[in-house]
Amino acid sequence: MARKALIEKEKKRSNLYQKHGAKRKKLAAVIKNPATTLEEKREAQFAMDKLPNNSSITRMRNRCTLTGKPRAFMRMFNLSRMAFRKFALLGLLPGVKKASW
Repeated sequence: MARKALIEKEKKRSNLYQKHGAKRKKLAAVIKNPATTLEEKREAQFAMDKLPNNSSITRMRNRCTLTGKPRAFMRMFNLSRMAFRKFALLGLLPGVKKASW
């Protein structure tokens, strides 16, 4: 089980991304567009610098929804490998069965 503080920090980052993500994408599009002037790019960069750093999507980390573990994360189920194995063996994940040959 991950520390509660790390899980809460990740929730805070997620909320910041929900709040500022659209604005950050618009500013990034202005900066990357070759047709914009240098002055417009500079203004967009200053505006992006004023946004919180944790509002960037690259700051977010995938975590297990049950345990909060950041490693061995399975995106399809939003679970860590240990939680995935536990639920798969109990038959609680639809479409998943133990391999046997």
